[in-house]
Amino acid sequence: MNKFPLTKKGADALKAELERLKSVDRPKVITAIAEAREHGDLKENAEYHAAREQQGFIEGRIKDIEGKLGNAQIIDVTKLPQNGRVVFGTTVTIVDTETDNEVTYKIVGEDEADISKGMISSSSPVARALIGKEVDDVALVQIPAGTKEYEIIDVKYIE
Repeated sequence: MNKFPLTKKGADALKAELERLKSVDRPKVITAIAEAREHGDLKENAEYHAAREQQGFIEGRIKDIEGKLGNAQIIDVTKLPQNGRVVFGTTVTIVDTETDNEVTYKIVGEDEADISKGMISSSSPVARALIGKEVDDVALVQIPAGTKEYEIIDVKYIE
């Protein structure tokens, strides 16, 4: 299986979620199942079925996170050569050459992407256009209406 990139912060968040699922959520649902069993007939016991369904979600998420962490290539951007080049994990400030609108994005893995927090997936069209470029370079991004031009005005190697 191919390794996929994950920032150190993203990996730490997944590890924290995994720890919570194993040490808090899993024991809680096991207790709920045991309590529901005590109520008698399992065929008509909604609490039991809800707890079992919740257990399935928790176990599935645990397997998902363990798989992701097992196949992740964790990249600590603060340890990369800070040569001004846009790479996975960098925080990039760009300006739309047409409208002068300025925006800052952090290039992250698909699981970490959250546009509302300024975090875009490394596989997004904008990130693909930016990766490999440097400050003052112009990146051309294909959009449905044509092509957008963005000038790179800052590249930071911060976590």
